[in-house]
Amino acid sequence: QVQLVESGGGLVQAGGSLRLSCAASGRTTSNYNMGWFRQAPGKEREFVAAIAWNGGSTLYADSVKGRFTISRDTAKNSLYLQMNSLAPEDTAVYYCAARHKAVSTTEYTYWGQGTQVTVSS
Repeated sequence: QVQLVESGGGLVQAGGSLRLSCAASGRTTSNYNMGWFRQAPGKEREFVAAIAWNGGSTLYADSVKGRFTISRDTAKNSLYLQMNSLAPEDTAVYYCAARHKAVSTTEYTYWGQGTQVTVSS
């Protein structure tokens, strides 16, 4: 089992920045593909960014490309999301997720509880 705990959310003005962290425990996530998702009020959860188990590739939703950066620190068993140029439409609960590299589907297996990001205009 992998436990994921997000942190770093908060209230920020439009144009500002936040850095989200996701601390993993239970197992090392060095063999896990990891991602960030978000869910705004009244909307379905949506993909934000993903990073391969070895950090060799990243993927971003078009809405955050060029503004957000996903990274991981295997030694710290942690995942990060640097968010710059934040806009009110980025307001959501942000979740980190993990999926073992051997899992063939795109569904993530483990999820955190989420951290709230609110961007004021």
